[in-house]
Order: sequence, then structure tokens, then C-alpha cells
Amino acid sequence: MLNKPFRILERLILPPRCVLCGDSGDGVVDMCAACAAQLPRNDSRCMRCALPLAYTVELCGQCQRRPPPWTAAWVPFVYAWPLDVLESRFKFGGSLACGRVLAGRWCEAAPSTERPQLIVPVPLHTARLRRRGYNQALELARPLARALDLPLRHDLLARRRATDAQTELDAVARRKNVHGAFRLRAAPGVEHVALVDDVMTTGATLAECARVLCRAGVARVDVWALARAPLPGH
Repeated sequence: MLNKPFRILERLILPPRCVLCGDSGDGVVDMCAACAAQLPRNDSRCMRCALPLAYTVELCGQCQRRPPPWTAAWVPFVYAWPLDVLESRFKFGGSLACGRVLAGRWCEAAPSTERPQLIVPVPLHTARLRRRGYNQALELARPLARALDLPLRHDLLARRRATDAQTELDAVARRKNVHGAFRLRAAPGVEHVALVDDVMTTGATLAECARVLCRAGVARVDVWALARAPLPGH
């Protein structure tokens, strides 16, 4: 309550500007309504892995052949223009403003999975965290936890070793890259956990984290990500 007048004054002096086109923001949000409407929604998808499809199915062909180690996925956007531009600025360009906008849009969506008992962001290795200055998954998870009134544990998982960037690797190489890369730092103490990451491509990182939690006794793991990458060529 004490900070509210200062926030109002700040918005009067520095009105919000759209982080994408530079036009006036929408109310107190740093994104105009026109650009927000262009964010690609992931409405037709696989319910298990959130892969964008022509129509919604319980299990896509890939999930039928190789079921992931989680129960359900909540990924409200597709990793495509213009969201991919904002995500790149947030993750690699140090733009926390873009991160706040993306987190705000995520919070506006209704969860498509059952309510978990705990939110756990995918951790960064300490070396990469020092270089980047922040964990993009944690920055997205914090407003989600506040909006949904859920506890957040960023200290539950840790990376035991540095891994190569997943960006340039294929699906098989991604699985090998993160195999055994995560460890549990404390007992979860709950039966239902939601893992949070920024972008889900093949799901290799989320799958490895889910296996660690399941081995620790978590009965249900769901994966939440801001955006899901479509199949190449789609």
C-alpha cells in the first residue's frame, strides 16, 4: 500500500511503452493490445506434451511411442513470432522488461492441469547463472506462484554439472546432454509438483528433472512452460 502512490507516479512520469513495437502500452502493461493479440496461442495441442497440432488429442504419436515421465503439460503459447523475439531478448539479451511482459501474459491464462502443491523452476548451473545474472525459469515462476497462490521452491533442484546449450542439439543429443545433470537438494515433501521452464522444445530437460522428482517419491509431476516449439517445418 505504501508503494502504490510511487508506482502511480512512476507510470505518470514514465508511461508504459510496448516492448515489441514501441507504441503506448496497454494500461500499466508494457505491451500494446495489438501486439498482445498476435502472441501465438497453443490452443490445439497434445495434452501430454503440449506439442502444437491441428486439433487437440490426449496423446500425440510421439507420446504414444515414448511416454514422457510427467502426467500433463500446461504451455499456453507457441514458440513463434512475435513471442520468440521477446523470449530471446529476455533469455539472452538481459531484458527483464520482456520477461515481466511474458510472465504477465502467462498469468492471464487459466491452468490446464490440476492444481499442484508446489512450483519448482528448472535450475541453471551456477556458472551460467553468474554469466546471465538471473534464471529465466525462476523469473517466470515467481509471478505465477503469486498469481496462483502456490508455494515456490527454487532450491529443491540443482544442476550437478554444466551442460552444453541445448539450442543447437537434436533430440537424441539433448537427452544425452542432460542425462544425470540434475540432483535433489532437499526432500520435496509433497505428492504433486509443477516443473516450470521458459521454452519446451523436445522436453529433454524437463523429463530429466521429472525423473529426479519421481525417484524422490513425488507421485505426480506436471510440466509448465511459457511456450512450446512446434515440429520443424510446421
